[in-house]
Amino acid sequence: MMDNLMNHPGVIAGFAVIVVAMLVLDLGIFNKKSHEIKNKEAIGWSVLWISLSMIFSGVIYHFMGVEKFAQFQSAYWIEKALSVDNLFVFILVFQFYKVKKEYQHKVLFWGIIGALIMRAIFIFAGVGLIKLTYLPPFELFGAKFMLSHASDVVPNYDLKEFYRPNVVLSIFGFFLIYAGITSWFANDNEDAEKDFSSNLGAKFVNRFYKVKKQYFGDKFFVVEDGIRYATLLFVVLAVIEFTDLIFAVDSIPAIFAIAPDDPMILYTSNIFAILGLRSLYFLLANFMYMFSKLKYGLAIILTFIGFKMVFAPFLHVPSVVSLGIVGGILILSVAVSLLFPEKKPNSI
Repeated sequence: MMDNLMNHPGVIAGFAVIVVAMLVLDLGIFNKKSHEIKNKEAIGWSVLWISLSMIFSGVIYHFMGVEKFAQFQSAYWIEKALSVDNLFVFILVFQFYKVKKEYQHKVLFWGIIGALIMRAIFIFAGVGLIKLTYLPPFELFGAKFMLSHASDVVPNYDLKEFYRPNVVLSIFGFFLIYAGITSWFANDNEDAEKDFSSNLGAKFVNRFYKVKKQYFGDKFFVVEDGIRYATLLFVVLAVIEFTDLIFAVDSIPAIFAIAPDDPMILYTSNIFAILGLRSLYFLLANFMYMFSKLKYGLAIILTFIGFKMVFAPFLHVPSVVSLGIVGGILILSVAVSLLFPEKKPNSI
């Protein structure tokens, strides 16, 4: 059986220390006072988070080898790439609610704290469900479907022996193929025309809290006449959280194709990717028009991963090959976007 990150508690402990320390530094020291994040600061934090991610992947390579390294890198860059669409929606949410730039960082910070919890639930529950839904060994037209998953190592491997199909992975695969095709033809103006006041996150807050339809600096709650009210900024936070929840439904199935038997590889790569979203948001907020063709690259990636999941019982694509394909598509789509950029809109 292939090595698993759960077998390396020291590496997991190192990951936890890095994440907690950086979050404390981020909110408790560098952003203790709300302020507008300029491009220079955003670039610095983006470089730092990407560097930490690459260093951690190097640790994985040292202790676990190239296959796990490629799995981490593939899951990381897939999540990072898919996050771009989510960042665009965040921009629209902040526009809709007219959130001042100096308060946006705090909303994104606490939104990502919620994402850490949701990702853990989705990934570990998903991996557990996948392990329960492999079909029993069987034969079909002389071919033996007997291996449980791609990390199994069987002596004297027979070319007629295939991996057992998995019900959940197959469903995810067809879902991703559908998502990839529909995202290729999606209307870019649909999100821009959304009324985010009808978002389920906003409805939830209005249902369970007394809400002040105004801002009180960077406060999520205020007390007036002995009554505790949620502020409009808290409504925005709820909308961001629910938006991220919907986004996770698309992105989490995509990374299950990478390492369905190793939840910690999926979780650590996912967390490193989303922890860099805040700085990436401020860096890209004024330059999204330069990446207009990226959506087509993401559509191809989703479709590729979907086919990989569906045909996994018959054809195993090594993680290194998947990483090369995903990286190549991303680089090509960004290059085409930069070569043929859309005109910059009057406002973002």
